[in-house]
Amino acid sequence: MKYLRRLLNVIAAGCLVAISVNAQNPVIRDQFTADPTARVFNGKVYLYPSHDIPAPEKYPRKDWFCMEDYHVFSSSNLTDWTDHGVIVTQEKVKWVNAETYSMWAPDCIERNGKYYFYFPANVKSGSGKGFGIGVAVADKPEGPYTPQPEPIEGIMGIDPCVFIDRDGQAYIYYSLNRIFGAKLKENMLELDSKPVVLGEFPAKGLVEGPFLFERKGIYYMTYPHVENKTERLEYAISDNPMGHFTYKGVIMDESPTGCWTNHHSMIEYNGQWYLFYHHNDYSPKFDKNRSSRIDSLFFNEDGTIRKVLPTLRGVGVTIATDKIEIDRYSHISQTGASIALLDTTNTFRGWKTRFTGQNAWARYNTVDFGKKKLKTVQVNCSSPAGGTIQVRLDKPDGILLAEVKIPAGTGWKTTEARISKYQKGTHNLVVMTKDDKPVEIDWVKFN
Repeated sequence: MKYLRRLLNVIAAGCLVAISVNAQNPVIRDQFTADPTARVFNGKVYLYPSHDIPAPEKYPRKDWFCMEDYHVFSSSNLTDWTDHGVIVTQEKVKWVNAETYSMWAPDCIERNGKYYFYFPANVKSGSGKGFGIGVAVADKPEGPYTPQPEPIEGIMGIDPCVFIDRDGQAYIYYSLNRIFGAKLKENMLELDSKPVVLGEFPAKGLVEGPFLFERKGIYYMTYPHVENKTERLEYAISDNPMGHFTYKGVIMDESPTGCWTNHHSMIEYNGQWYLFYHHNDYSPKFDKNRSSRIDSLFFNEDGTIRKVLPTLRGVGVTIATDKIEIDRYSHISQTGASIALLDTTNTFRGWKTRFTGQNAWARYNTVDFGKKKLKTVQVNCSSPAGGTIQVRLDKPDGILLAEVKIPAGTGWKTTEARISKYQKGTHNLVVMTKDDKPVEIDWVKFN
């Protein structure tokens, strides 16, 4: 996988190619996508992540982050994502030092029919030193974007977040060991005040990645913070976009698998709030290659945020006639069921579910079975000794839709069985073993 580099060069030159990705968590499943900033434009969700890549030979730091460009993705259901291709690349921005592969966490915002994409990168020596923050402008959220010839004057830092208040005043926030804030002019390209340190945040440990939003008159400043060894997501609130902010708590705990960074954004879409964040799902042994995730976000009556527990299932409705990857389970039996990569040399192939005991099961929530009768179920599976699985609704002892007898043999085979009791509407799907013969399942699909 070369991350579509040849295709992306064409896209960057102005030929836009849209690629559809169907996903759970991670939501983008053919490339690494870190630091996901989500925005709602024109009734759709647009995702602006950074783009981790394996370090090329000429890049000396093989153990560090390596990012050369930005894609944008869009979705109307948070399940099916369209890749609109590269919108900004370091090779096309004059002030960026392309030897550093330092195009880190971005943001995008709309004003007066224009879309402003903010991105950090190392500047060339002639423009100063360290990180600058640039702006690219477009007429549509997916681009094409035209980068400004120079970074924003007066800013040195990373992880820009831009916010427009109800009164029309725009603000930019960014980090450089601490969190900074400043006003922007209406042209969205220049500062309207000197940056100041927002000093209410932890003085101990790394603080970065600010993301500010407003809800019911409360301004929420959210940020990653290394309290111990890895980043957790925290937040503080204020009645003013520049503070004073009061610390309120943790949004998401540290990664249980040791992924050093987490970076995030929050949006409300169709009446529900969502947290976008990242994890090293496709790169379990190297946490500098990360992938975007989504989980639902909820508020208490007093405006405080409930802690989010990361899931594999993620959000969105899966159509029963699509391939349902039950390895992205909502819940799994305590014994006899586990997941593993299909191919450790190409992790983008995804995962498989392993069943090794009788009555072992995995549950995949929120499957839309539609209104027209479905007649058969297909299972892409493997079982050296042959086995039988049951496909049920809602719970392990729920309605039995079908029994699938898997032929003995090695390698993957798609096996089909008739459905005995069709149920329309949206249900949870449960796949479980009838006997103790080991079975591996890649996906389930109804016809």
